Amino acid sequence: MPQVHDLTQLKRRYLAHLKVEKGLSINTAQAYSDDIDKLTHYMASVGISVENATLQNLEQFVGDLNDIGISPRSQARIISGVKSFYRFLKLEGYIEKNPTRLLAAPRLGRHLPDVLTVEEIDSMIECIDMSKPEGQRNRAIIETMYGCGLRVSELVGLRLSQIYTDDEYIIVQGKGDKQRAVPISSIALEQISQYIEETRANMTVKRGCDDIVFLNRRGGQLTRVMVFYIIKQLAELAGIRKTVSPHTLRHSFATHLLEGGANLRAIQQMLGHESISTTEIYLHIDRSHLRDEILKHHPRNKMLHMGKEK
Repeated sequence: MPQVHDLTQLKRRYLAHLKVEKGLSINTAQAYSDDIDKLTHYMASVGISVENATLQNLEQFVGDLNDIGISPRSQARIISGVKSFYRFLKLEGYIEKNPTRLLAAPRLGRHLPDVLTVEEIDSMIECIDMSKPEGQRNRAIIETMYGCGLRVSELVGLRLSQIYTDDEYIIVQGKGDKQRAVPISSIALEQISQYIEETRANMTVKRGCDDIVFLNRRGGQLTRVMVFYIIKQLAELAGIRKTVSPHTLRHSFATHLLEGGANLRAIQQMLGHESISTTEIYLHIDRSHLRDEILKHHPRNKMLHMGKEK
């Protein structure tokens, strides 16, 4: 059985394995790398090598995460990364038994994200200063994120060659470099077209960014952080007190589709969710809307309402 002599080299091989087997994005691979760093630092502090760790050692590691204030959701993600690492160690022959097989993750409640109304999204758009060079770009960004339900990483990576104007759809590069076709509204297409013709055409585009749709003032690719800042600032200008981020537009997209009668499977495909269980959170968000509709339209409730008016 091989021994672990170089943890840095082992971690490098593990991450390469994940990229080949799972097709992980750069951000996900970095998260796994951070998880392994936390594990190895803890094991070194208690004098135990990673290949000799027992279930009890790993439970103490999780307890340590809890003691320093790591949230249950973050704990669950770290545990997932640690389990993946030990599956790799077993596959490579460094260990005979996987000690994480019975390692339990903390129970998580469902987090119901804030959802914007159509009126609130319109208010954000109205707050865009169209006299500024980036005004048309920001308008196109809001319409595209809300109209297509994109992740922020998918938006900043969107390419001109992935926009099919005549057929009204775009090709989105999602998690794990998986592509999907997403319908795009004529409104969003119009705003993108105006941005390309009126703003982008007059910019000096940096090398390697010729095919990128949304650019910063210097002609480089827009960053995820910048998109966060744009949307947060517009929400504040619109007087919206909810917690708003680029992901809020994605949640709003899915919720409004569900409220409009869209099939959950169709929403799953448009969002690029691997599992329908991920999409089912929108059923929980939609309950208040359904309740209001029942109270408003069900004949029994209408009779009760008429009786109270008398």
